[in-house]
Amino acid sequence: MASYEPVLTKGIGEADLTDIGVYRSRGGYEQLRRAVREMEPDAIVGMVMKSNLRGRGGAGFPTGRKWSFLPKDGRPRYLVCNCDEAEPGTFKDRMLLEQTPHQIIEGIMISAYAIKAARAFIYIRGEMRQGYEIFMRALEQARAANLVGEKICGSDWSCELVAHRGAGAYICGEETGLLNSLEGKRGEPRLKPPFPANSGLYNMPTVVNNVETLVCVVHIMQRGEEWFASIGPVKSPGPKIVSISGHVRKPGNYEVPLGTPIRELVYELAGGLFEGRTFKALQPGGGSSACLFEEHLDLPYDFDSIAAAGSMLGSGAMVVMDDTTDMLDAAWVLQRFYAHESCGQCTPCREGTHWSEAMLERLLHGHGREVDVSLLGTVGDKIAGHSLCALGDASVPFLQSVVKRFPEEFLRGAERVAAIQV
Repeated sequence: MASYEPVLTKGIGEADLTDIGVYRSRGGYEQLRRAVREMEPDAIVGMVMKSNLRGRGGAGFPTGRKWSFLPKDGRPRYLVCNCDEAEPGTFKDRMLLEQTPHQIIEGIMISAYAIKAARAFIYIRGEMRQGYEIFMRALEQARAANLVGEKICGSDWSCELVAHRGAGAYICGEETGLLNSLEGKRGEPRLKPPFPANSGLYNMPTVVNNVETLVCVVHIMQRGEEWFASIGPVKSPGPKIVSISGHVRKPGNYEVPLGTPIRELVYELAGGLFEGRTFKALQPGGGSSACLFEEHLDLPYDFDSIAAAGSMLGSGAMVVMDDTTDMLDAAWVLQRFYAHESCGQCTPCREGTHWSEAMLERLLHGHGREVDVSLLGTVGDKIAGHSLCALGDASVPFLQSVVKRFPEEFLRGAERVAAIQV
């Protein structure tokens, strides 16, 4: 870790990377020029495949494989950059959008060229108004410099980039919900199959990638696939921006090699806990992830290690909780979020998140029953794996992990009822 040189966040806080002149003076857009004038698209796909880059948006699916699923049937293809960042605890894409928008544009355009896209899109969360305005200024600069639009960098390749603002729905972070919203429909997930690779935007072959994923492509081009694959674990390599928040002295975004121990992230980079506090739990992948505990602090922070421990790395949002955390209160706040954000399209998610919230609220206000606690531990089994999309699945892990670990904190809401009845 001591020898690691940040690349995705390099220059942030030191230079005005929102200005195209500053970005280009630091080597910006050089890889886009090289891609469209010196390389074949399939060669770039091959580089990304060999790098073992995994998606930074949550699922961690290999990016090169995702690109390779596009059918070769002559239909127009689209690339969509997912900047609808709404996972509780995640704020890395917002930083990239506001601080280094040209790096995002370069990553989008290189990737669009690699998959032979007819047009590229970026879907930006509606609440990120400042980021959207910064991005639009950068996009106009890039278009004026012939880096977007017709015959890019003097090559024969043309591709327009369209920026679209969302309207603040968490469900639109799910790729098919995003595609529906981009088409002007309700932001509801689609049934799969067909998958977006075959029938995505406007029923055409489509790739949806996260902001950080596409930014990584710029540096794979610049430094080579071997460089990227050499960072961290073989199956989970590369740099990763981790958003650390909660009960730590120095919350913020930190770029680290995947495989960095969790203890180092919490106690060195984020400054550790406040004086007099003790560690209780953390979510390694935002609101959708099961909690990890004291015995997991020396775990390497990478996709496979976190999954083996029963949680997930997700988009890289680490929420740290100390001994002052009321797990019943925390569970209710998070479950209220999922119940509110459910699109209501499928019964397991619509009903399961609502009734979980209702049971937690009863317990929180001392009107619960002991059976509520046992139901909270099992109701998730009726949601996970039975929902139309991943939102239902996402509502389960944190709740089940804390009910199992801290049952006494949930039972207290039922015990007060018993005391009143006596």
